[in-house]
Amino acid sequence: MAGADEEVLSDDHVLEYPYLRSLGPVLGAFFTALRDGRITGVLGSGGAVICPPTEYDPQTGEATGEAVEVGPEGQVTTWAWVEEPLPQHPLDRPFAWVLVTLDGASTALLHILDVPGPDRVRSGMRVVADFRPDDERVGAISDIRAFVPLEAAG
Repeated sequence: MAGADEEVLSDDHVLEYPYLRSLGPVLGAFFTALRDGRITGVLGSGGAVICPPTEYDPQTGEATGEAVEVGPEGQVTTWAWVEEPLPQHPLDRPFAWVLVTLDGASTALLHILDVPGPDRVRSGMRVVADFRPDDERVGAISDIRAFVPLEAAG
């Protein structure tokens, strides 16, 4: 046991687990569709459409079925406002994290909503994906720049 006059050693340390993951056919198709300006889910049990897609149905554990195109419009199911974005956030100004159930999907997708203030967000509002320009898409979730209110889409 260290006494009051003994120096305690300390050091700053960042704990991280960098890794690479191969996508496989289900997520590979999802990210390829995003690169092409489309959003897909997969068929699950009972006709559910899971988006974002998973390799296994969360209800049954069975392999999911074929890819199904959904959205790009949908409905906000819930949201949280970010008043002071951090450097790693997708926007450098205030925004909302939203769960969006895309048209044709049974599950919700987590993304951001680009609006000027929390008074412009509500559960149930209609939104649409705002894709990056074709030459900027790389096959990542960030190929959707943000969701925007449907009435503001141009």
